[in-house]
Amino acid sequence: MKTIGLLGGMSWKSTMEYYRIINETVNEQLGGLHSAEILIYSVDFHDIERLQSSGDWDRLTEMMIAGAKRLQNAGADFLVIGTNTMHLMADDVERNISIPLLHIADATAEEIKRHNIKRVGLLGTRFTMEKDFYSGRLHKKFGLDVLIPSSEDREIVDRIIYIELCQGIVKDASRQEYYRIINNLTAQGAQGIILGCTEIGMLVEQADIDIPLFDTTEIHARKAVDWALKK
Repeated sequence: MKTIGLLGGMSWKSTMEYYRIINETVNEQLGGLHSAEILIYSVDFHDIERLQSSGDWDRLTEMMIAGAKRLQNAGADFLVIGTNTMHLMADDVERNISIPLLHIADATAEEIKRHNIKRVGLLGTRFTMEKDFYSGRLHKKFGLDVLIPSSEDREIVDRIIYIELCQGIVKDASRQEYYRIINNLTAQGAQGIILGCTEIGMLVEQADIDIPLFDTTEIHARKAVDWALKK
């Protein structure tokens, strides 16, 4: 079994889900008392959020590279960045380490393609929804047509993530807002919805939505197990 290097803490709520899903999946596949070999480096999300808000992406890149190197030096065989937004600097991180990086958008796109879906809606932080690093990769590398909410709805999605979900707060009113936004994207032709923030799975459930939901936390964590167990 390969050792997974998990760069987490963004937020710790979703990192906890990564740890649970990875270990449960390893046990499903190997049985008995098996669990995953994982190294975790968890950052202080307070510092990350402040730098995101101020637009200091250079400093954030330095921090992600430093965290990735700590995991590499500790013996990780490959790297998993447990957040969608911070894949903004995934290419820079990858250039500065010698171990492979499992990109969350790639893992998600592969799952979408298995459903023969061409057009998807994307929910996430405003950075994930508005910057090209995510939707552009999905389009250029996998040929997916990506829809995002209106400017007003992007603000709502982003606010709920940072003010509520990252602090473990789940409100039914916020859930209904997400469902409304998802329905709007469906009306525009979305055949599936990417839950492109690793906390959104706390709020939105497949049973309440008619089209497929692609929970990036679940997909990314399970793909990490595939890499860890691949001979």
